Amino acid sequence: MSVYAIGDLHFSGMPPRKPMDIFGEHWRDHRDKVIRNWTAVVAPDDWVVLCGDLSWGMKLSDALPDLEAVAALPGHKVVIEGNHDYWWTSVKKMTEATQGAFAFLRNSFQPVETGDGTVALCGSRGWPLPGWENFDPAKDRKILDHEVLRVRASLEAARKAGCRDIILALHYPPFYTSDEASPFYDLIEEFGVRRCVFGHIHGEEGAGQVFQGRRGACTFRLVSCDTNGFTPVRIG
Repeated sequence: MSVYAIGDLHFSGMPPRKPMDIFGEHWRDHRDKVIRNWTAVVAPDDWVVLCGDLSWGMKLSDALPDLEAVAALPGHKVVIEGNHDYWWTSVKKMTEATQGAFAFLRNSFQPVETGDGTVALCGSRGWPLPGWENFDPAKDRKILDHEVLRVRASLEAARKAGCRDIILALHYPPFYTSDEASPFYDLIEEFGVRRCVFGHIHGEEGAGQVFQGRRGACTFRLVSCDTNGFTPVRIG
């Protein structure tokens, strides 16, 4: 059993209502690429963390075809919210609409039993930090503070359950540079998170600007689909 992560599928029905190849030729038929590559690497007993921006649907009913397409793929799925997941609603409504095919994380975690013990999959959307381009204190400070509380709640739930091996999934990167102050990194240190995955960033240029690698005791990895060949990344 393995754990994978992938972010920013940006599905929009079939045929796509919003073709992604406007962002580059490599996005052409990207839905088919994701499905083909996912099926090739993920086994039925594996787990896949989806790091936000799964569907362009504006409402849950609009996103259901995309959710159903992902649900049909191998593996158990854990989902966090992205900034473009406008369809995101209550966990109860999403779980009922998808007939329990996904674990939607909101102030919660998903335990995964492995041969080495329990791994806790934690996560939330995250948010841009002060100093990032277009950060508006009047608008963004309150959302950032709320997201920090959501991440803390997820990590605390895992700790309360006795989990010590934690994978944290965010949509936004927790920071850009290896020495940037970040409340998300503070939580990662506080709770001893060893692996953190995130999405939101696209393209070679974007991937080259955000920190990946080891900071402290934690390893950070960008998993947005277009930066990884439209293939889930093995993280555990």
